[in-house]
Amino acid sequence: MSTSYPNDTAYHRPVMLRECLDALDLRPDGRYVDVTFGGGGHSARILEHLTTGHLYSFDQDADAEAEAARLARPQFTFIRANFRDLHAELARHGALPVDGILADLGVSSHQFDTPERGFSTRFDGPLDMRMNPEASQTAADIVQDYSEAELHRIFGMYGEVTNARTLAATVVAARRGKAITTIAELKKAIAPCTPRGKENKYLAQVFQALRIEVNEEMEALQEMLLQTAQVLRPGGRLVVMSYHSLEDRLVKNYLAKGKFFGEVEKDLFGNTHQPFTVLTRKPVEATAAEIAENSRARSAKLRIAELKINS
Repeated sequence: MSTSYPNDTAYHRPVMLRECLDALDLRPDGRYVDVTFGGGGHSARILEHLTTGHLYSFDQDADAEAEAARLARPQFTFIRANFRDLHAELARHGALPVDGILADLGVSSHQFDTPERGFSTRFDGPLDMRMNPEASQTAADIVQDYSEAELHRIFGMYGEVTNARTLAATVVAARRGKAITTIAELKKAIAPCTPRGKENKYLAQVFQALRIEVNEEMEALQEMLLQTAQVLRPGGRLVVMSYHSLEDRLVKNYLAKGKFFGEVEKDLFGNTHQPFTVLTRKPVEATAAEIAENSRARSAKLRIAELKINS
C-alpha cells in the first residue's frame, strides 16, 4: 500500500497503523469494527478508505466518546460499550455480519498521560485505573479490600511479579496503618520489596496487575474473541494487537485452536473446530524506526486471521 499515514493524533499515537490497515484488507463498501477506539487513530484511517461502507467503533471511556465526535460522518457510528458486548451491540445497530474487526488492546496514550486516571507510574494521582470511569471498583478499592491471598493471585497471575507473595503481604501490612489511595502512597508502601535498579519494570508489572483486575480485561477479551466468529462474514478478517504475553497467549491460542487452553477439540468423527485460518505464522512486530519514535510499539504483537468459509 503506497498511501502515507500520519503516525498519531494529539490524543493517541496508534501503533503499527499501516500494518493494521493492510491486515484488514479494506474495501470501500465494507463494514468494519474497531473494538478499541481509544484516540481514534486507527478509526480515522479506516474511514478514509470507505465510501459506501461503514465503521462501528467501540469504547467505554467518556473521553474517547468526546474524541469520536470529531469523526462524525454518515459512514461512522460510535458505540459507548465494552467490547465484550460486541455481538449484542452490532445486532442492535443492524450491523451483522461485518468484513473486518480490529482490536488494539491495552491502554491509550491519553489514558496513560492523564494523571487523574491513575494508569501511569510517572505521575502522582488517585489509584483509579478504570477504563470506564463510571465503573464502581477502582484500583484503590482492590488495594484496600482484597485479601492477601487475592492480592497474591493477581500480582502473580496478571503482573507476573516474582515476589508476588511478599508484595501482597507488604500491601496488607501497609494498609493497616493508613489507607493507600494514591500512586505515591502505593509506591512508598511497596518500596521495601521493589528491586533496586529495576524499579520502573517492577512498578509497571504491579500496575498492570491492578489495571487488568479493575477492568476484568482477560475475561472481557475472551468474551469478545468468542463472539468474533458469529460477527464476521466468512472470509472476514480478525486483526488483534496485544502488548503483553497474557493477552497474546489468549489471542494466539484462540486463533489457532478455537479455544484458549488445551489442545484442539475433535468431534466423534475426528473433525476439529477451528473457526479461523491464521495468516501470521509469527506475530507482526513494529519496525525499529517506529519503536524509536513510539516506545509503546516495542511490546506490540499483531496477529491476523481469516474466518473460514465453512465455519
